[in-house]
Amino acid sequence: TNRQRWFSWKQGLIYYGHPAGPYRASNSQDKLVAWMHPGVDTLDKMFEHAARMFPQRDCLGTREVLSEEDEVQPNGKVFKKVILGNYNWLSYEEAYEAAKCFGSGLAALGQRPQCNIAIFCETRAEWIVASQACFMYNFPLVTLYATLGPLAIAHGLNETEVTHIITSKDLLQNRLKVPALSLRYVIVVDCKSTSWLDMPRGIMVYNMDTVKELGSKADNCEQPQSTDIAVIMYTSGSTGIPKGVMISHGNIIAGITGMAERIPNLKYDTYIGYLPLAHVLELSAELVCISHGCRIGYSSPQTLADQSTKIKKGSKGDTSVLKPTLMAAVPEIMDRIYKNVMTKVDEMSKFQKTLFVLAYNYKMEQISKGYGTPLCDSLVFKRVRGLLGGNTRLLLSGGAPLSAATQRFMNICLCCPVGQGYGLTETCGAGTISEVWDYNTGRVGAPLVCSEIRLKDWEEGGYYSTDKPNPRGEILIGGPNVTMGYYKKKCNNGEDFFVDENGQRWFCTGDIGEFHPDGCLKIIDRKKDLVKLQAGEYVSLGKVEAALKNCPLIDNICAYANSDQSYVISFVVPNHKQLMALAQQLQVRGTWEEICNNSQVEKEVLRIITEAAITAKLERFEIPKKIRLSSEPWTPETGLVTDAFKLKRKELKTHYQEDIERMYGGK
Repeated sequence: TNRQRWFSWKQGLIYYGHPAGPYRASNSQDKLVAWMHPGVDTLDKMFEHAARMFPQRDCLGTREVLSEEDEVQPNGKVFKKVILGNYNWLSYEEAYEAAKCFGSGLAALGQRPQCNIAIFCETRAEWIVASQACFMYNFPLVTLYATLGPLAIAHGLNETEVTHIITSKDLLQNRLKVPALSLRYVIVVDCKSTSWLDMPRGIMVYNMDTVKELGSKADNCEQPQSTDIAVIMYTSGSTGIPKGVMISHGNIIAGITGMAERIPNLKYDTYIGYLPLAHVLELSAELVCISHGCRIGYSSPQTLADQSTKIKKGSKGDTSVLKPTLMAAVPEIMDRIYKNVMTKVDEMSKFQKTLFVLAYNYKMEQISKGYGTPLCDSLVFKRVRGLLGGNTRLLLSGGAPLSAATQRFMNICLCCPVGQGYGLTETCGAGTISEVWDYNTGRVGAPLVCSEIRLKDWEEGGYYSTDKPNPRGEILIGGPNVTMGYYKKKCNNGEDFFVDENGQRWFCTGDIGEFHPDGCLKIIDRKKDLVKLQAGEYVSLGKVEAALKNCPLIDNICAYANSDQSYVISFVVPNHKQLMALAQQLQVRGTWEEICNNSQVEKEVLRIITEAAITAKLERFEIPKKIRLSSEPWTPETGLVTDAFKLKRKELKTHYQEDIERMYGGK
């Protein structure tokens, strides 16, 4: 044939013909991989296979609560503190039987195959048991984030017309006060009581144990097909009302097959689960672990480490007790670890600081050559590594781009590789993952064996597959992991999904990427983040934010620009310690809010940010000309960021509308 073949041995990437692709992993060049075991093409079969292969192995672990008390802080706020015991474990056989009984019990309460059921619950063992029950009995599972907000939760429940919902005592009492027209049954996973005085008439409340008892004599269930919907996952999208992504059993099996192939030696790992299971990254990671017989110990962001907010001083956080070997994290969490450790380094004596910097630079040089540094690891970095239990062999990063500085820090100080991945809810979280031995930063690896990638020219942004030295364009992902579309959103399905001449589904991501000669993909821009300024220059807001986020003064930043204005502005969540030190230098006194609103402080922060922007080689028109310091952090609870800590630009714009008008001279 006259088609050119291009092949990179390093990442195992293949494509034929045009630089636009499609690009594939070399070990799936003939056919994309859709499952790990022959015939195991649905999630119920996958769990049954795991229970049969590893019946007595630990599966799901939960720490016992030994004591709980309120602790009054110096500012008068009351924090709940806990002392936790060891992990109690369900074996694979026990977890499988629990799921079977729970599914049968739901059927006894009127839940029918291919009728939607919702789960609105924290990450915990009961979440996985409930989800596996739904997969067994072919109940499509509607997943909702606790931080979506009441309107979005009501929208999801009413759009999917669920009659049954699985939740927790805390969420039922505090977050589930929304009108859900079709709701008839509430199943509470962690409470014995079924008496709820303020429950609307006509709604019955059961606890999980009672439902399991109802299903103790399990009936034969209607087994799902690989094309049946397993999950309707509501995305905490950065714009607009959340959309429900329809994910089939076959989609998830393909996605986790691709991920598992890129993570070596999974069988005896211990994974710590603390990210929201309603997020595709966490659900996929836990299903990968279950498919290989790993242990999953549950945690939460408030109990993860010894210094976490809910852990009583002197007692152990979850990582110290569990000592996980695998962990998934969003960049926001890793950025916090990086900044906290580097702040402590700055406070060291001159000798200690010099020793740390020498060891850091020496290890950076050694790992770039492929060598280990056991002496440095045991003498200098052991304490930092202990923050996550001391046994971590691989960190999985997803949800947003990870900065080069943070990735390098994790490689060096935590003494383990960071597998940076790229995927979306619409592709089951699967697209690419970097190889564990690849210590290059800023890239997301080669395509997984379940997917292939094309680059589509984007004329407005100036990205073309013919660009030199690397082909660039909008990333399109195709394969059996590409989902079935959005629930009841035909117009969006036509815009974002398409089927090619071979019958394969593709998703248009809206992200801009480039392929490097060694087969790695790098995310360089996003279509929705591009703004054209008054004079015609294009500004990538994501690029500006990524360049400035490593500035020690900045905990978080949102760049903003209007097409009828000539400059960029930004909203900044400052680092508390750094800003207080700066205020002291400037001899500015006051409360935290007063310091953030002080014009002298704001002017100095802008000067420092401008210097950081110049160092990062931003163009003149990309550098923010005005800033607003926010005294309140942006958390999922505020509604200004997603659960993966991605910026919600629409909500941020509404929140800071008066400041936008002021900074652009309107007021």
